[in-house]
Amino acid sequence: MTSGTAVTSRKPTSDGLPAGVYVLGFSLFAMGTAEFLLAGILPEVASDLDVTLSSAGFLITAFALGVVIGGPLFAMASLHWPRRTTLMVTQGVFAASIVVGLLGDYQVLLMSRVVAGIAYAGFFAVATVTAISLVTPDRNARASGVVVSGLSAAMVAGGPAGTLISHLTQWQVGFWVVVALTLAGILGCLLHLPAAESGHARLTGPNLSRELSILRRPMLWGMFAVTILTTAAYMITFNYLAAMLEEITALPEVWIPAILALFGIGAFIGLSIGGRISDQRPHLALLTGASAIVILSAVMAVAIEHVWAVVPTVVLIGIAAFVVNPAIYGRVFTVAADAPTLAGAATVSAFQLGISITPALAAVSLTQGAALNSVCLIGAALGAAAVPLILLDRARQARPAAGV
Repeated sequence: MTSGTAVTSRKPTSDGLPAGVYVLGFSLFAMGTAEFLLAGILPEVASDLDVTLSSAGFLITAFALGVVIGGPLFAMASLHWPRRTTLMVTQGVFAASIVVGLLGDYQVLLMSRVVAGIAYAGFFAVATVTAISLVTPDRNARASGVVVSGLSAAMVAGGPAGTLISHLTQWQVGFWVVVALTLAGILGCLLHLPAAESGHARLTGPNLSRELSILRRPMLWGMFAVTILTTAAYMITFNYLAAMLEEITALPEVWIPAILALFGIGAFIGLSIGGRISDQRPHLALLTGASAIVILSAVMAVAIEHVWAVVPTVVLIGIAAFVVNPAIYGRVFTVAADAPTLAGAATVSAFQLGISITPALAAVSLTQGAALNSVCLIGAALGAAAVPLILLDRARQARPAAGV
């Protein structure tokens, strides 16, 4: 590489990872904040756009559909683009779609959310591939963990902060902040990612056919299933945690954000642990994390009645949940090492699908009159369902021919 940008991008930080890896994490934080921000201001959006609350809820669904369906399609379309170009374009499209949505009516906002979801998924997939290209193979899971940490930060900090800003001003203001942060992410990519490294184009042979052929590998689909199950397992508890704290724990409303933030603290601890052990022992991280989610979800069903028990349980669930995530990416990029882009995009879709199905799963229990903390037991069941799939993946790894 001859450009100064390329050299800068590979200069390690104090922990040995290039600055570009952290830029990608920041960019994902900015974009992910838009995903979690809307849920907190739906009533204001519905009132301002003169639509029902359920219609406003479709704005969340539209984003999810963009991620699940459009992400892999975008990944295939961009196979021959340089990675830095792809990352900057996806962020630009994302920011532009947010602006268009803010300036239009409900129908325009609905369509802009689909486009934003596609751009978000495209960025996420290419960002994880780019992160591992900036480090040596023994740090793949750690680098992808840093990128994914941007999403956890968006969940527990960006979304709530954006919601607060929107409540204190107008609902649109939080999204304007997201646009500004996304533009900062574009600048960071320009300064800290290599321009000369044309990631996708460096793959030899017919890229598209190889990317598609990778989807025939059973081991990859097994990891997609693990991703959906484990994500839904911890997210179903997190999504209803505020409601449980208010209804069951009877915690004063002012303290609820602090409890939610504890999940984020645990998530960052989990990412640090998972990132450090997943490169060498991915199945240890997967089994430990999934088993802990099962146990802690069941514990939460009881602990939610006592605030002194809730606090450590929330932190531990956050740790368990995000020990798993770097290991998932580590396994996906090991199985699909020769064609990682589509596999990465499909993994992002699997994460989003896991998040998106939690309301439907909770409704199965709650509409039958079950107590609110029954969602924790659903989470435990989902985590338990992931364990045999992880064991199967470990067995297949021991017999490489079985995964082809």
